[in-house]
Amino acid sequence: MSRIGKKPINIPAGVTVDVSKYNEVTVKGPKGTLKQEVNPDITISVEGSQLSVARPTDSKRHKSLHGLYRSLLNNMVIGVSEGYKKDLELVGVGYKATNQGQVLELSLGYSHNIFFAIPSEISLKTETPKGKNPLITLEGIDKELIGQIAAKIKSFRKVEPFKGKGVRFVGEVVRRKAGKTSAKK
Repeated sequence: MSRIGKKPINIPAGVTVDVSKYNEVTVKGPKGTLKQEVNPDITISVEGSQLSVARPTDSKRHKSLHGLYRSLLNNMVIGVSEGYKKDLELVGVGYKATNQGQVLELSLGYSHNIFFAIPSEISLKTETPKGKNPLITLEGIDKELIGQIAAKIKSFRKVEPFKGKGVRFVGEVVRRKAGKTSAKK
């Protein structure tokens, strides 16, 4: 049995879970609504305030789907009740981040600024505290979408290992390399 798959998901107060006959799960909560289509082989049942996921056989395919869908459904329940938040920081001289509505403008040391449209499901906030690195905050209910957008923003300027400049998550540890050294004669 999958260790993750067999754990039941606790449904907090204020969150409702509906399973259609086509195995589409709809999770509604105070922060919004999320939908996920589940493979027809996987059985989803709601008993009281717990959601459980079951698989028909012990084949490798069913084992992998079992844990996957349990994790996806758990992320949906957490998303509609608490929400998700990712913080990114821009490390480098002259790096800036501003936003006009849902359009993020990044100045990352290139000859041009980068304009990136953020989906409406995610709230975007940029700030530049005095004496600190510029921060970008992404908040929303869909963990997958926030992760995708954060990865895309990071890809505009990957963190380089010599000076540590680039876009990174707040608190992310970057392995540093030693630079070149000249031999004395």
